[in-house]
Amino acid sequence: MTITYFGYGSLVNIDTIPPGAEITPGRLTGWVREWKVCGEGADGQGRCALTVREAEGSEIWGVMAREPLTRLAELEERERRYLKVASVGTAFRCDGEKLPGPADLFLFRAAPEHNRWGTHSHPILQSYLDCVLAGYFRIWGEAGIDHFLNTTDGWHVPVLKDREGPRYPRAVALGPELVELIDDKLKAVGLTYIGPKG
Repeated sequence: MTITYFGYGSLVNIDTIPPGAEITPGRLTGWVREWKVCGEGADGQGRCALTVREAEGSEIWGVMAREPLTRLAELEERERRYLKVASVGTAFRCDGEKLPGPADLFLFRAAPEHNRWGTHSHPILQSYLDCVLAGYFRIWGEAGIDHFLNTTDGWHVPVLKDREGPRYPRAVALGPELVELIDDKLKAVGLTYIGPKG
């Protein structure tokens, strides 16, 4: 027995999921990403993460991940601010394929109580953003970063500069060249950065 889900944010970065998960890059039509999941971490720091909303005519890149059913409880705990949306396989295509994805493919979308734009008290963690962009870069290169930036809404949400002291529990280490590339790409977005407190 397995579970099959679509990852469009940190789940794209294979360093954040268990070894042995079967990962297939692909595209999901009819959805767009947005910075609209707010909550607090174990450290008490408010934070804003990614969710998706339905949007006709749009397409987002991501991964189809397949894992043992025994992993479901752990995955749901990780995605505790989200609800599962079932049966999105008809909107998914593996890269280079025309056939739809499996009928049991699901994704996570913000639960209503967490579904709001980030703010200065609930900023995007730079360590989380780095993790997401590193995942897109690993699979699609620079085009993956460009795609993510162009198909995600909510860049008015401020970014907490926590790269030197990551608050994201699944933070990944980036090489200097990737850091430079990410920072250069983000300049075009016009982000507002804020410093960590405490």
